[in-house]
Amino acid sequence: MNVLYHYPLSPFSRKVRLCLGEKRIEVKLVEERYWEKDAELMRRNPAGKVPILKLESKVLTESTAICEYLEDAYPQPPLMPRSADDKYEVRRLISWFDDKFYHEVTTKLVGERVFRKVMGTGYPDSSNVKAGAKAIKYHLDYMAWLLEKRRWLAGNSMTLADFAAASHLSCLDYISDVDWNRSEVVKDWYAKIKSRPAFRSILADQIPGFPVPPQYANLDF
Repeated sequence: MNVLYHYPLSPFSRKVRLCLGEKRIEVKLVEERYWEKDAELMRRNPAGKVPILKLESKVLTESTAICEYLEDAYPQPPLMPRSADDKYEVRRLISWFDDKFYHEVTTKLVGERVFRKVMGTGYPDSSNVKAGAKAIKYHLDYMAWLLEKRRWLAGNSMTLADFAAASHLSCLDYISDVDWNRSEVVKDWYAKIKSRPAFRSILADQIPGFPVPPQYANLDF
């Protein structure tokens, strides 16, 4: 059986889940409290991170490497373009969201509002929350700028770049930290990707102690 060790509000786990769902690869989801770094987790991935994908006889780690492996091993439907220039743009945007957006927004909002409580590391740092709330406006505006010229973030076809962005934004949407009224084009983009069958398991996620907001699973939000 294929198994994905994940955490529901990990954007990196969500990116892999979207890729698996789009390629119709069935997996068993196993929730992993990765910050506890138990022996089994460290054996599967000495880096102590999720996601970890057990695929047949292989154990795969690092979300972008997993997604690119799946793209090579299961090329249909394609989630990467064919030309070198277009592949570069997808990889650039994946790095933008998994590095810059993650550190400037996700860790400061989801990290403070959810993970501090879940991990038992104290109360939210209000300065971090304020910084994250300010930074997300810049990122939404950048997305709007891209989407005014393209159907999808990296071009005219849906790619792993869209999954990277949607994974972070869906985590933030779980805690109602995305102003969808800021940009109609970004809202329309998210509505398109949110309505895909691959997104269904993500919209069913529930974190104990954090009620699901009304707009989170609503396709007509």
